[in-house]
Amino acid sequence: MIKARILVVDDVVENREILQMRLESQGYAVATAIDGEDGLTKIASMAPDVVLLDVMMPKLDGFEVCRRLRANPAIPFVPIILLTALAETQNLVVGLDAGADDYLFKPIDHATLVARVRAMLRIKRLHDQVQQQARELVEWNTRLEARVAAQLEEIARVGKLKRFLAPQLAEMLVAQGDDSILRNHRRDIAVLFCDLRGFTAFAEQAEPEEVMTLLADFHAAVGPLIHAYEGTLDRFMGDGLMVFFNDPLPCPDAAHRAVRLAVSMREAVQVISDKWQRRGQPIGFGVGIAQGYATLGQIGFEGRNDYSAIGSTPNLAARLCGEAADGEILISSRVADAVGDIAELQATDAKTLKGFARPVPAWNVIAVR
Repeated sequence: MIKARILVVDDVVENREILQMRLESQGYAVATAIDGEDGLTKIASMAPDVVLLDVMMPKLDGFEVCRRLRANPAIPFVPIILLTALAETQNLVVGLDAGADDYLFKPIDHATLVARVRAMLRIKRLHDQVQQQARELVEWNTRLEARVAAQLEEIARVGKLKRFLAPQLAEMLVAQGDDSILRNHRRDIAVLFCDLRGFTAFAEQAEPEEVMTLLADFHAAVGPLIHAYEGTLDRFMGDGLMVFFNDPLPCPDAAHRAVRLAVSMREAVQVISDKWQRRGQPIGFGVGIAQGYATLGQIGFEGRNDYSAIGSTPNLAARLCGEAADGEILISSRVADAVGDIAELQATDAKTLKGFARPVPAWNVIAVR
């Protein structure tokens, strides 16, 4: 183990010898200087961990030595303990202003000497650790700056994709390095549309803070589920949202995922509904799911683009959602055909939906197997 280095600066030989003997008995490596000029020279050459500096010396007194040390940026920080018989407050202030860290009054008590030296060594160690960490931080920053330029574009792309894709899908797309999949195209997708029942009436009479709290609860409950089932989030619409599957990355079981996501959402929102029911606020939840072809791509303007699905399939999902009672998951004929092997379904009356010329058959999802 490396011994801490102590420099004793005093023009009286007996004082130097006594301090050297006491400190060496504590295991420190002790050097001495005979006056202020000698002290400055040895501090610069040996870089001590602590300096014990007499105040009253010829040539340069201890106050001037402190000032020169603190004014020299080439000399690393070293704690300074002034040794003095001058106990007046004015002298203490002068020494501290000059750059000293502590005082010892003569005659020097051995226990106090050892305690003050240990305290200064702790300060020195902490200072050195901070300096080392600062140097390491500069090195890390230099390396990071070299990488940031190359990564900024990738980070921006991932961040943009994560607004509507599950994180793992966004990262996969970026890893492939091909954005062509986001260009306008048509694809067969399963679309889930959901919203809260009773939200409009709630928002009309509730405080704005309560409305935002309910929405925060709702989004926090269903958001992670969308990621878990790797759905593409089209957009939030107040208390509603739209999710679709099989785009931009294909999946073989789009309808299955949509129905399983809907059932998981229903269970999660039930917890929220129970909480608000206890507050006297009846909040429900309904879902509509349809499958078919839609046009997909980026819509918007420079600086604000979304990835969206447009066509009769999203419209059908939205209309079915509007017809769903609290707790219902209404699905179209095609979705019912696709999920009959995993879901318990209940036929409902055909729905007369806005924008559709004929009544639309629909089924309610009771549970999934």
